[in-house]
Amino acid sequence: MLTIGAFAKACRLSPKALRLYDELDLLRPARVDPDTGYRYYAPEQLERARLVAWLRRLDMPLARIRQVCALDPGGAAREIRAYWARVEAETTARRDLTLFLVDHLTQSSQAPQASQSSASSPSPQSSQSSPSSRKDTIMLELRYSALSDIGLVRDANQDTAYAGARVLAVADGCGAGGASASTAAVEALKFLDEEPLPAGGVLNILEDAVQGAGRAVQDVAAAVGGSARDEIGTTLTAAVWTGSQLALVHIGDSRAYLLRDGELFLITHDHTVVQSLVDEGRLTPEEATVHPQRALLLKALGGGPVPDPDLKLHDARPGDRYLLCSDGLSTVVPTEEIRRLLAAAPVPQAAARALVDAANAAGGPDNVSCVVADVVEAGRQ
Repeated sequence: MLTIGAFAKACRLSPKALRLYDELDLLRPARVDPDTGYRYYAPEQLERARLVAWLRRLDMPLARIRQVCALDPGGAAREIRAYWARVEAETTARRDLTLFLVDHLTQSSQAPQASQSSASSPSPQSSQSSPSSRKDTIMLELRYSALSDIGLVRDANQDTAYAGARVLAVADGCGAGGASASTAAVEALKFLDEEPLPAGGVLNILEDAVQGAGRAVQDVAAAVGGSARDEIGTTLTAAVWTGSQLALVHIGDSRAYLLRDGELFLITHDHTVVQSLVDEGRLTPEEATVHPQRALLLKALGGGPVPDPDLKLHDARPGDRYLLCSDGLSTVVPTEEIRRLLAAAPVPQAAARALVDAANAAGGPDNVSCVVADVVEAGRQ
């Protein structure tokens, strides 16, 4: 047996961290002295402790580390790969926003000098393109399908699903006017379908559009009035296609997934009370699925102020398949089954149909909506 001090040195975790992981049931000591409370560890625990230390160096949340440690090596590797894909996607979004801000501010600082230049005499820099900026590009486009179903239990469908040439959206309404709220939120985004959008400023445009969606939902709530007004709201998960990227906006617990090279990645984060408890390490993902408050939202579009949405840019690749869905799918169909059905369907229409059918086969306790979009080379049949 190793003392906590010796064990800490061997696995490169501090005694303070080991005490915390004991409290969180992440790394229990092999024995605790009943009189002194002193912790002792077995040498065979070193492998798990080192894995925890490595994952913490990746800034992985403790709740997710617990999930990884419970898997077999192959499953753990897939989970780590999925986590890092999400980190890379978020880093890409921050990189793109940084480049946009640098470019925007640089142009602003040069604007007075440019106004003094002759319109008929462009500068040498503007008349020539840098060799490093030229690259072969592949024209991409979306193939898409949207499907919404009432399910087998509900009396009405409060979901709204939409897929257009540039806009993909799913909204899940709640309350007496939930159907109107979800419809209003999605309708407020459809104008983005009308013309191409620059990739550099699309997040700002999308954020403004969400403000408009929030105001539309507020109008629905005001029209209902009374005590029911406070219960009306909707989630909103939407994407706007720029021609090379998808700009993603997310509020609530509808979800967006990316199927790439056979692997399925969740690219949104639920805005729910239960998910916050999982993030804090107070619940396991397994406990979250049966928690009585799993549907309680921390963020939604409703009668109050519009919450800050999650905004991201995703670089698209030929062969990518995106799924936007309401929780009527994600809460009843296991993630692996979603991955299998997405990977097996030849076209988006077939994928959306298969997913809705799977939700209903699992009992269909809620409305279920799916938008599936494939990224393909333009002109490809």
